[in-house]
Amino acid sequence: MNNRKNVIYIVIGVILLIVLMSLSSSMFYTIGPSERAIIFYKFGKGLDKDNVIEQGFHTKAPWNDLYVYSVNEMSSDENMDVLDKSGLSIHVDVTVRYSPMPEKIGYIQEKFTKNYVNVLVIPEVRSTVRQVMGRYTAEEIYSTKRAEVETAIRTETEKILQLNFVRAPAVLIRSILLPEQIKGAIENKLQQEQEALAYQFRLDKEKSEAERKRIAAEGESRANNIINNSLTNNLLKMRGIEATLELSKSPNAKVIVIGSGGDGMPLILGNN
Repeated sequence: MNNRKNVIYIVIGVILLIVLMSLSSSMFYTIGPSERAIIFYKFGKGLDKDNVIEQGFHTKAPWNDLYVYSVNEMSSDENMDVLDKSGLSIHVDVTVRYSPMPEKIGYIQEKFTKNYVNVLVIPEVRSTVRQVMGRYTAEEIYSTKRAEVETAIRTETEKILQLNFVRAPAVLIRSILLPEQIKGAIENKLQQEQEALAYQFRLDKEKSEAERKRIAAEGESRANNIINNSLTNNLLKMRGIEATLELSKSPNAKVIVIGSGGDGMPLILGNN
């Protein structure tokens, strides 16, 4: 009798073990460092949007549904044809970097489900790119205002996505392809503009150098005029007397005739 009961207990234990093992995958789960999760309670309050489950080991009732989201930054590449301000077709390659707000994944699940990238992010990026590029000409997009276009696309995309709990820190233009004829015309125009700027720079430099020389010449001329005007006969005589006095101090013998020069200056006849 006891053996019979033991067999029954063993059978029951085995059955319970099998059931537990089959349910373990839906009862126990682990959330990674770059993940967050929410639970849908089938027989309770439904989607628990505000209770975001952090990383680590967790348990749940097997009949409840678990939704796990990656919350690290991801990227997506988009290739598209857009029209510029003049209606010219431009092929552009764009990369968008995005991530869901970890504390709001319940609201994303409720509104867009885990397919939010294809339902929300990509369509909004494509729409914004078309709208922004439609405000500029192909030449501006290709050359002078590319950074401005990128900033406008990122700002407007981020504004829309943030309203739906998704961050978009960057929207980058990887490449812009124009029809060869248009591209050649734009590049030729830019080259001519650069050559014109270089020529103007040389002209300005030459004008500056000519002005410098003119100012230097005028200064030298004014200095000479001042010197010439200051050299009066009396001043020259005084300087000559001063030089004679200095010369007289020399130990060498000299013959000096005072006032014998044609202009009344001392005349030095010789020295030994």
